[in-house]
Order: sequence, then C-alpha cells, then structure tokens
Amino acid sequence: MANLFEPEFDTEHDRPGFTYRRARLGRQAGAERLGASLYELAPGQAQWPMHYHLGNEELLIVIKGRPTLRTRDRERELSEGEVVALPVGERGAHQVVNRTDEPVRVLIVSEMAGPDVVVRPESGKLSAFGRAPGSPDDEGEHWVFFERDQVGFWDGEEPPSR
Repeated sequence: MANLFEPEFDTEHDRPGFTYRRARLGRQAGAERLGASLYELAPGQAQWPMHYHLGNEELLIVIKGRPTLRTRDRERELSEGEVVALPVGERGAHQVVNRTDEPVRVLIVSEMAGPDVVVRPESGKLSAFGRAPGSPDDEGEHWVFFERDQVGFWDGEEPPSR
C-alpha cells in the first residue's frame, strides 16, 4: 500500500550531484494515467538537471525540508507544504536542489502522457520518449540528443523509387 509518510522507495539513483531515492507512489497505488513520485534528496544533491517537458505538466509539493527551486529566471528556497505548478514548455523549466544539511522530500505529480519530449536547456540536450516519462526503461523508446545535432527536415530524404 502506498504511503506518503512511510514510503517504500523503489528506485535509488547514485550519480555525483544527482543522488536520490524515489518512491513511485502513483504506480504503487495503482494509478495508470497520473504519476506521483516522492523524491528524497541528500544534502548537496539535485533530482535531475534543469529541464522542462513539452507534453506533461508537473506539480511540485514540498513534504519535508527546504529545497531550492531553480528556474530559468531565478533560484529560491521553498518551505514545507509549498506547492509549485510546473507548466508545459519553457516557462516550466526547473531543477530541485538540496542546499541544506538535512535530507529533503518533494512530491512530483505529473500527467504521465507519452510520447513526451524533455528539453535540458543548460546542456543543450533533449530526450524523445516513446513512452510516458518515469516508465520502466524496457517499456518503450528513449532517445537523447544534443540540439546541435539537429538537421533540416529534408536532409537525407530521397524521393520514392519508381
């Protein structure tokens, strides 16, 4: 049974600067079209690089601690209970960072619609998902590209043979 205050963490990610534990509460509760993931970030860690979705709106809810929310325009510390909408597109660009000395927990609720494109503006990359974000890796395509690799629409295209 899914529980926000006594979560069963089902994912651990250990990459310097991006170490977290995640409980996919929506999935644990049986949700099919709505995601709700509880992230626990250790001090000095971020959830993901700054990013935004082109197909999924998200909602961030601070459960414990005082995480920092980075957007394209600014950075600010959030307080427990604070709720922040992260709309689709560039104005929803965000990164959650723990700049405190204690673990923080944030709940991210999202639409889980696939396909989706995720843009990471600081690294100039994008991810094209043939599945809903957060789905297991074996449930569909996930390609990552640098924006600098883009080509023209007709590059490499040949007319059909007769």
